[in-house]
Amino acid sequence: MRLRYQTVEFGNLDIHLCSLRDTQQFGDDEGRAEAAGVPEAHWSLFGVLWASGQVLANVMLDFDVAGKRILELGCGTALASLLLNKQQQDITATDYHPDVESLLERNACLNGDPSIPFQQAAWEDGVSVMGRFDLIIGSDVLYEDESVQLLVEFIEAHAEPSCEVVIVDPGRGRVGRFNRQMAAYGFSCEQQQVTGNAQIGEAYRGRILRYQRS
Repeated sequence: MRLRYQTVEFGNLDIHLCSLRDTQQFGDDEGRAEAAGVPEAHWSLFGVLWASGQVLANVMLDFDVAGKRILELGCGTALASLLLNKQQQDITATDYHPDVESLLERNACLNGDPSIPFQQAAWEDGVSVMGRFDLIIGSDVLYEDESVQLLVEFIEAHAEPSCEVVIVDPGRGRVGRFNRQMAAYGFSCEQQQVTGNAQIGEAYRGRILRYQRS
């Protein structure tokens, strides 16, 4: 597989990132992705830096994260986790693709930072093995109709009674349903429109969804 190395700048802070060159890079020689239930068409998606991931990392740059236990959902290249790790925050990353863990370890090493705790997990894993978190974050996680309820239940299983959730959505059309199900668990929502810029691409359009439960 062909890899790409780049540096993503956040003001004076640099995050070095190894990712797949593009979505055409494919390999599952040991059958690990297939065994984890990852469809062949989705295999390479975990290893590409997406615009929504860049938006999430930029949100985290100025977010009040001090003293909070943080969980990233469906982290993929985990740019936000790498940024928080660089800032020495308490971050745990999850993804259902088994190769994410080795890529995450590689990127933490590239940045000269300690390993980021990682748990391979799917939305169906509704029972927490990681404990509960004060802040749960994710980017472009509302990509399938059938996954919305599972994702909400996964969040609820890992959320402290007082918890914040930040989701960046590129316009998948499932936000309304997600909002209603989050409200059933006591989360209120604020939304912020995002338009493209030089860093994330001029064509990007999406929303930052901020949920809070006190």
